[in-house]
Amino acid sequence: MNQASHTTASAHQASTRSTTGPGGTAVFAGAVLLIAGVLGVLQGIAAIANDDVFAEVGDYVFEVDLTGWGWLHLVLGVLVAFTGYGVVQGASWARYTAIVLVALHLVANFLWLPYYPVWAIVMIGIDLIVLWALSIWTPQGRLAP
Repeated sequence: MNQASHTTASAHQASTRSTTGPGGTAVFAGAVLLIAGVLGVLQGIAAIANDDVFAEVGDYVFEVDLTGWGWLHLVLGVLVAFTGYGVVQGASWARYTAIVLVALHLVANFLWLPYYPVWAIVMIGIDLIVLWALSIWTPQGRLAP
């Protein structure tokens, strides 16, 4: 192999290696996390701004003021969206952080069931799909800085 083809092959390997990012399931999970985070922020804002948006619940074991639930969903939504962005970028910290945050998001949506049952069930399903996608993801490489 001559010097020119060796240099070209090395450059191709380096460029391929530096652009390798997260796999398909990770990109899917990250995109869904971004969307779920934004929806959680909007849900939190709705609960904080106007308590009339959600139904009043009678005697519920986990009774919290709707404003409190709104702040919980707002903060959790911001964290989930930020972590979703990290997953899409292939950040090494993002996978396990996302698994923990999605588990917390799932529990928060379970506790949210009496206030908005259909939406809570949809979000629980989405959280389960994201947990599955994150757990089967095997990182092949990382994006270059």
